[in-house]
Amino acid sequence: MKPLIFTLVGPDKPGLISNLSKAVYQRNGNWLGSNFSHMAGHFAGFVHIDLPEDKHAELIELFSQHPDLRIHLVSAQTSQLKNQQTVEITIMGNDKAGIVQELTRVLNQFNLNIVKFDSSCTSAPNSGSPLFNAKAIVEIAPEVDLSNLRDALENIANDLMIDVDLV
Repeated sequence: MKPLIFTLVGPDKPGLISNLSKAVYQRNGNWLGSNFSHMAGHFAGFVHIDLPEDKHAELIELFSQHPDLRIHLVSAQTSQLKNQQTVEITIMGNDKAGIVQELTRVLNQFNLNIVKFDSSCTSAPNSGSPLFNAKAIVEIAPEVDLSNLRDALENIANDLMIDVDLV
């Protein structure tokens, strides 16, 4: 078995995951993990699988001919468990251009690695104005002072509410 990662994007419709998982299963593969989203009428995501090495070319050929999805496969690194601490950063506030850039600039100043990032823009309950929401899981080295990180994040905008919690 050899690990593979594949990314995909295309118009959303029922049965896409079922078809992909069936193709992996029929080639004696194991679906290890995935993350999918529906965004602006499209379906996008990535999948981590283990697949016998002699089936890689067959799966690559099959996926390259998928009628609805653009699929890209890459070899995956074997997972090495890190004993790295993480923090969860949640952000909510009035939407404005540059929020993600400001957030990632601060994280980069502290040399932090984003492990997971989810964001969305919704209508605020009372006013209907655009409301930005995000959650980031970030690896953090023991020498990083969380209070300095929290201060730096809270300084990026007055209208954002930011929470930093140890996970």
